Parts: sequence; C-alpha cells; structure tokens
Amino acid sequence: MIFPVSDMKPDHRESCAICGCVVHRGGDYATPTREGRSHATSHHYVAERFFGRSGNRPGQTRERIFQTCPWGLEGRTAVYCYECHEELLHNPVLLPEDVRRFARLVALRRLNETDKPEGRETLGGRIELLHKVLEVGIESLLKAAENEGTLVK
Repeated sequence: MIFPVSDMKPDHRESCAICGCVVHRGGDYATPTREGRSHATSHHYVAERFFGRSGNRPGQTRERIFQTCPWGLEGRTAVYCYECHEELLHNPVLLPEDVRRFARLVALRRLNETDKPEGRETLGGRIELLHKVLEVGIESLLKAAENEGTLVK
C-alpha cells in the first residue's frame, strides 16, 4: 500500500488527500473563505503523541504508547485542505450508540479498565481497535458501492 506525502494534480498542483481540492500555501489560513478553507495543512497518519512527541511541546517527551508504529508510518504525513484536516479529521462524529458499541468491542477484546494500569498497552490496543473499526467500515462501504455501481450514502 502506498501512502502519498501529498497528492498532485496532473498539472503538478498539490491537492487534499481526502476531498481532492487544489490546496495552496499562501495567506488566508483558516479564514471563512474559499482560500482559507483550501489552505494546505499537514497531518500525521499516526499521531506524534503516540510516540511521546508533540509539536505543541517541542523538546518535551512523554511515555510512548507505541514502541514501534503498528502500521509502519511513524512520522509520515499527508497534505489536506484546512476543512478536511481541522473540521473532519480533528472532529469525528461519535454518537452515543457508536460509543456504546465501541465500548462493547473494547470489553470483548479485554481492552477495558477499572483502574488505570501503570502501562499504556490497553490504550494502544484501543487505538488499534478504533483504526480497525474505521478500516473495516470503509472497506465495507467501498465494496457495497462497487457492487451497486453507485455511491453509498
């Protein structure tokens, strides 16, 4: 599987890895304009905080959740437009029933906790499980769309 650092349009303009819009690196970052919404941003595939690092705390480290990246993508990034990065990726919609069902999966995988343990292995397991839920859900919707020959809403 290839993970692009950024996608390029045929005319070599950079584009968002999710919605495909052409992005730019000029001014107007995060303004409520077309330019602000299409500003290029970079996002790690796997959060730096999982490896004890944070861009908000340069030089400061914390306990790693993962000693090695389960997906082999530590430090890798992709380019997104402001909207997809800040509005979509940073603010997923988790409805009460979604949380209840995910909590059930967590318990079935024995990744639940009564008291916080010393280590962070169960948290790492929950992170991997959440990724698996996304992976399986996306794959399921793609297969349904391919079988129907239409987009699935």
